[in-house]
Amino acid sequence: MSTLLPPFCEPLPYSSDSSDYFNRIRHLPWPVFFDSTTDTTLNSRYDIIAAAPFKTLTTHGQQTTIETHESTDIISGDPFQVLQQQLSEHPKQATTNLPFCGGAIGLFSYDLGRQIEDLPNIAANQENAADMLVGLYDWAVVIDHKLKQCYLASFKLDASTEQSWQQLISLLNADQMPPQQTMTVSGSLNSQLGTTQYNTAFDKIKEYIREGDCYQVNLAKRFEIAAEGDPWHVYALLRKQNAAPFSCFFDTPNLSIISSSPERLLKLKQGQVETKPIKGTRPRDLTNPKRDIALANELQNSIKDRAENLMIVDLLRNDLGKACQSGSINVPKPFALETFATVHHLVSTITGMLAEHETAVSLLRACFPGGSITGAPKLRAMEIIEELEPDRRGAYCGSMAYIGFDGNMDSNILIRTLVFNNNRLRFWAGGGIVADSNAEQEYQEVHDKAAAILNIIEQLR
Repeated sequence: MSTLLPPFCEPLPYSSDSSDYFNRIRHLPWPVFFDSTTDTTLNSRYDIIAAAPFKTLTTHGQQTTIETHESTDIISGDPFQVLQQQLSEHPKQATTNLPFCGGAIGLFSYDLGRQIEDLPNIAANQENAADMLVGLYDWAVVIDHKLKQCYLASFKLDASTEQSWQQLISLLNADQMPPQQTMTVSGSLNSQLGTTQYNTAFDKIKEYIREGDCYQVNLAKRFEIAAEGDPWHVYALLRKQNAAPFSCFFDTPNLSIISSSPERLLKLKQGQVETKPIKGTRPRDLTNPKRDIALANELQNSIKDRAENLMIVDLLRNDLGKACQSGSINVPKPFALETFATVHHLVSTITGMLAEHETAVSLLRACFPGGSITGAPKLRAMEIIEELEPDRRGAYCGSMAYIGFDGNMDSNILIRTLVFNNNRLRFWAGGGIVADSNAEQEYQEVHDKAAAILNIIEQLR
């Protein structure tokens, strides 16, 4: 089968380890790495690398600062609409066989949901970071692990790309790698939810469920430790020890995202929409294959976990219905078992067809934040999260996404994620609380999910 390539496309030598290419360009502004960890499953075919956006959007509340090489402007209003307007300034490009050849890439924090829903302001804002950090990128390195091909691809919609094209090719083909740096942590690892605090919040959620306020609430525990050095070092450790198909690394001047997410939020390709919520977890036992299989089977046959998963499937069917054609939403793959480095998960697949006049941005807004990390009903669950979690989530449970100039999109949910800013490493783990949840088991699940990152923290000392 011939490959439909963009108009500007330079073949590069294939590398099974895409980090080699990322290392060559990560000194450029706003570098980003969507990393499928070289797994050739359906969800893990492509790696995408980009840097040096020709425009950046930084949002705090309803104020978005738009910067180019020539100017800085501040625009008020819905950040999603601001982003759509910026994308609309460029002509829509034809779809190629590559997932991304230029467009918007960036962070959509959990707290961007405050621009969609009217939420109380209770939790402390410790991160004090931007709600949205998005760059418009005019080129990308795309590595196809199935066909073992690699390209530098672009639509060349910005004049600077033509000027730097040959220099970029030389940089990507350079033999010499930049020197590797490290990160270290110091002091104690702190958490705002110890056992007592977690149990108090758990009991309050159970009370809300009994009173009919909600069916499920995702309760998360935040960890924090002092750190200094290069966040790329942390990601290099994470991708080796906790490989996941929706992993990413994103480095901006004031905040870095280090993620080994196993969960897709939304994929849009030529009008076809897919979301893959995770609900249901068991730890793996890598020392005992028989017990590992037994844990997987226990999860797949658990009535409680299936019921919890179904609640979120129903929520997301409703969210997709806001932007998809009536009657197009289906659940072709419910309750599928997916196994990752440290845990087993139940994953359902929901599909639909994008409605006329809707876009990738409006679809993202309709489903944001992801229902699997809020609870049901979504708004009431988010209100309870704001009440019971002492600190805002910031980037955690938001999304890293790309939206191409061709109108296609893919996005993850930022779980199994560290955030580095203000010389602090922060990470979270959580789980859905339902009527028959057990506090001790749920607390253990939180630590099962955090196990890989906790191990890395110890390696950084």
